[in-house]
Amino acid sequence: MTPAKSTRTKRRPSPDETWGSVRLAEMGLTGFQQKILAVLATVVGILVMAFVLVFVVEAFDEDPVAEPLSSSPLGQAKPSDYRAWPSLKQFAPIADRAADAKPLTVEEVFDTKTLKAGKITLKLGERQLDAACGITVWGEALTEALETAGCTQAVRGLFASSDGRYVAQYTLLNLESATAADELVKRLSSLYRGGWVLPLQSAQPALTGFTEASGHAMGHYAGLVWIGRADGAGAEDTDDMVTLSLAVREAEKVVYRRVVAVTGVPAN
Repeated sequence: MTPAKSTRTKRRPSPDETWGSVRLAEMGLTGFQQKILAVLATVVGILVMAFVLVFVVEAFDEDPVAEPLSSSPLGQAKPSDYRAWPSLKQFAPIADRAADAKPLTVEEVFDTKTLKAGKITLKLGERQLDAACGITVWGEALTEALETAGCTQAVRGLFASSDGRYVAQYTLLNLESATAADELVKRLSSLYRGGWVLPLQSAQPALTGFTEASGHAMGHYAGLVWIGRADGAGAEDTDDMVTLSLAVREAEKVVYRRVVAVTGVPAN
C-alpha cells in the first residue's frame, strides 16, 4: 500500500533558524532587533537602486539639440522680433576694412548724450567698446558667425527715455567686409533665436519681455538696434517704436563720417 501523502504545510524556518539570524543572535541581537535591521537593509537597498536608476536615466537623457552658450547662462534676453537690412550703395567706399582701417572709438560712436525721438527724450547711459567680439554676445552659433565675419570691435551704448518708459541698446560691429556684414545681418534672422548681444550692465531698466531688433549692414559695419518698453510689455498704438529706432541709429553717423573721410563726398 502506498503511504498517504502528508497534508501538513511545510513550515518556513523562522528568522531565528536561518544562518543570518544565527549569526545576528551570536552578536547579541534579539529577534525584534533582527527584524528592524532587516527592514533598514531593505530600505537602503531600495534607495541605492533608485540612485542608480536616476544616474542611468540622466546619462542617456541628454538633449542633443541644446545649444552650448559661449559667454552667458541659458536664458539671456533676446528680441521677440528681428528684421535685416542689407548695405546700400552709398557705403561702397568702405566695403572693405582695408579702405577704412582706423579703429573705432567709443567716443566717436556715442558722442551724443541726448537723443530726441518725437516727444521722447533718450539719455545715454553705459557705453563700452570691446576688441573681443565674442564676449559681447551669447550663443555659440552667433559667436562663430562673428569670428567668420572677421569682427575686431563691438561698441555698445545703452539708452533710457527720460520718462522711464523705454529702453534701447545700439551695437556697432567692425567687420571685415560689406559681404561679411550683409551675411551676418541676414543670418541673424534665424540666429537671434539662439543667441544675441549681451545687454550692458546698468542701473537702468533692463531689456526684457517683448523687444524688437533690427540689423543694418553699412559697408563693413553692422549696426544692431534693440528696443523695448521698460515694463517688458508689447508695443501699443501709442508707442512709436519706429521713431525710437531711428533716434537710436544716431550712432550710425560715425559710419557716414568714415565714408566722407575715404571719399571726401558725403553718403547721401
